[in-house]
Amino acid sequence: MTSHRMTPANPILRGFNPDPSIVRVGADYYIATSTFEWFPGVQIHHSRDLTDWRLVGRPLSRPTQLDMRGDPDSCGVWAPDISYKEGRFHLIYTDVKRYGRTTVDGAKGASLRDFHNYWVWSDRIDGDWSDPVHLNSSGFDPALFHDDDGRSWLLNMLWDHRPDRQRFAGILAQEMDLAAGRLIGDRRMIFEGTALGFTEGPHLYKRDGWYHLLVAEGGTGRGHAVVMARSRNLFGPYAVHPDGPVLTARDSPDAPLQRLGHGDLVETADGQTWMAYLCGRPLPDSDRCVLGRETAIRPMRWDDDGWLRSAEPLADTVVETPVRALDVFDLPVLPQSFQWLRTPYPDYLFSLTERPGHLRLFGRETIGSHFHQALVARRPQAFRYDVRTLMDFDPEHFQQAAGLICYYNSSKYLFLHVTAGDAGERQLQILSVLPIGEGQSTLTSPVALPPGPIELRASVDRERLNFGFRAMGAADWRWLPETFDASLLSDEATLPGLPNFTGTFVGMACQDLAGTARPADFRFFQYVEDGAA
Repeated sequence: MTSHRMTPANPILRGFNPDPSIVRVGADYYIATSTFEWFPGVQIHHSRDLTDWRLVGRPLSRPTQLDMRGDPDSCGVWAPDISYKEGRFHLIYTDVKRYGRTTVDGAKGASLRDFHNYWVWSDRIDGDWSDPVHLNSSGFDPALFHDDDGRSWLLNMLWDHRPDRQRFAGILAQEMDLAAGRLIGDRRMIFEGTALGFTEGPHLYKRDGWYHLLVAEGGTGRGHAVVMARSRNLFGPYAVHPDGPVLTARDSPDAPLQRLGHGDLVETADGQTWMAYLCGRPLPDSDRCVLGRETAIRPMRWDDDGWLRSAEPLADTVVETPVRALDVFDLPVLPQSFQWLRTPYPDYLFSLTERPGHLRLFGRETIGSHFHQALVARRPQAFRYDVRTLMDFDPEHFQQAAGLICYYNSSKYLFLHVTAGDAGERQLQILSVLPIGEGQSTLTSPVALPPGPIELRASVDRERLNFGFRAMGAADWRWLPETFDASLLSDEATLPGLPNFTGTFVGMACQDLAGTARPADFRFFQYVEDGAA
């Protein structure tokens, strides 16, 4: 294998791809990232050179593996861990069923949450993965460590829900019997964290007789950090790295990548160590991360004192590589870029065969539902992009609506939609649901539409978002007069107390609040980043 000498242009996984876990199998590298409430669960990317990555699968794709109906926003699949042992891939993940309100370490009052941790496996990265085995529900961010004595251990952070307690209570370890598919022995607290707090995201490595524990601390915002500690014994005590955080941007507010944390290490065949880690790119004016949390990578080095340090300065090279994608719905399967929300039963939401050459969305519950949203969307990966779609939809009344949506979660979205007025006339409006004050929902004035299919368009230029439309076959676009603040669809803009860990999606949606499943048909979806040919 050739030596990897230069850091790839970061982020290597652009757009919402947080909490990376990385593993090497021979000449192949794999990264697993969180998908939260988006289905199918977990994204796995593959590379041979740590630079060019390709999506090769979303392993949690069956109802027996994952059902997130009812999961709150920013819950669902958190922090998957991917590992490999004796010819088999292992994936550990959390399905978060209850979140409540956000808290800080030491917050008063009970904070009751439900974190269920599962294990699945497969002999092929792109094969069918097993049904899940429930392991525990004591906290989130589970990970497997395979020791050199043949034993395997499950790590996860411990959640303390009790009033006046530190919520992030430390890192637990318990032995995992892979053959029997269950945990054995007692759980042990091995590390209580540092003063940064919010100790999560554990990974364990064995090197020169030392157990090196890597954790994320400081919260997933601007104070995020990768912290390491080591011990001669798996159960500790662990001595914290003498330099403090191994990786962070908390003291570099002008760095192009912020929120650095939640890392995982991989060693190349020639002995180099790299860290995949979470990051965010703030917009230049609003300082908000509309693309969510992304994945970056950097070379590391083991120094003579046995501690790990970054092999390059903090300043990462951020290079835009414009994408132009035109998805025409001619096949019976959804194009790979797209996902939907929560349910493992997509046939209830959409069809690619009922009207050949179209994606048919069945009008279901409200766009803000946590159960059955007919919403199919993809990740934007750049600050400037343009999307277009051609839709055929004839609503009968105001409860039926379909169109183009820029969506963060159920409390933050902009919906350019066709609906019907009180006299049944077809019209175009924008529904904005935004985290302003206690929450602001508005409808723009209706615009009359001609009969027949209509093209819908959204253009995003950093903080500016505009919508347009034209009748099929027309030459000129008609732009609606309103300009919206795209930065409100971000982690940082939120209603008080709600979790925000995902990123903006853009796509197609259809709702029918009368329960008659009025369908909308979409012929294509075009996504073009600024600068793409």
